[in-house]
Amino acid sequence: MAEIVGIRFKDIGKVYYFDPDGAVFAKGDHAIVETVRGIECGEVAIENKDVSDSEIVKPLKKIIRPASESDIKIYQENKKKEIEAEEICRKKIEAHGLEMNLVDVEYTFDRGKIIFYFTADGRVDFRELVKDLAGVFRTRIELRQIGVRDEAKMIGGLGICGRPFCCSSFLGNFQTVSIKMAKEQGLSLNPGKISGACGRLMCCLKYEQEAYDHLLEITPKPGAIVRTADGKGTVTEISLLTGKIKVLLDSNPNGIPKTYGRKDVKVIKDAQIKVDKTELDALKDIEG
Repeated sequence: MAEIVGIRFKDIGKVYYFDPDGAVFAKGDHAIVETVRGIECGEVAIENKDVSDSEIVKPLKKIIRPASESDIKIYQENKKKEIEAEEICRKKIEAHGLEMNLVDVEYTFDRGKIIFYFTADGRVDFRELVKDLAGVFRTRIELRQIGVRDEAKMIGGLGICGRPFCCSSFLGNFQTVSIKMAKEQGLSLNPGKISGACGRLMCCLKYEQEAYDHLLEITPKPGAIVRTADGKGTVTEISLLTGKIKVLLDSNPNGIPKTYGRKDVKVIKDAQIKVDKTELDALKDIEG
């Protein structure tokens, strides 16, 4: 076991563990820490607590110090400078005629580096832009290309549910979602209905997947061979949430499928829910 404090550097960002080095922090406090990018000022998201060694990425760096009033002042000044830097960078991008969309700007705490986050359809030759920006700001410049999901997280907005994006309101890390999840949940494989504002699969597909995985374990799939009180048949349709199953009986192959409860049938040979290649090809742009 080791004592840690969880620090994040963006409002809804990933939480990183640090060694409090004997200091006690409350949620919402600020602390000065060393990261791979240099010295940073972060907000305490997790108060002092003990975690198992398996949860820690070693070596666990120590918090340098609790943020002082002067540290907070520098942090706030950096935020103002980021707004100014963003406006300057947008004008430089336009002047260089680059096909890229600036999303966010971030100063490191010590102002030793400015990071410009952008999206683009492909590779962008921004070498001249970097030189231009370095001449203006007189510090290290990093241009970092991000994906559309990261862009949505940074900008924020409202989802089709009418609520703020999950990624920009409470999700520290992106969830792994797939077309197979949508199919297993019985959703229409229509890009407009299963993709978010970012154009990728909605993160919320992950929320109920555990429940659907359980229901799929106890429910015969379409195509399964089952035995019913009326004889053997093939499952044609299922409703995972209600537990209702439609079975086409072998004794009446041209008839209408009969409805049974999942507990009223016995599986002889189960089937699998698969996403075929045609479906994958049609939806490849929204997965990942």
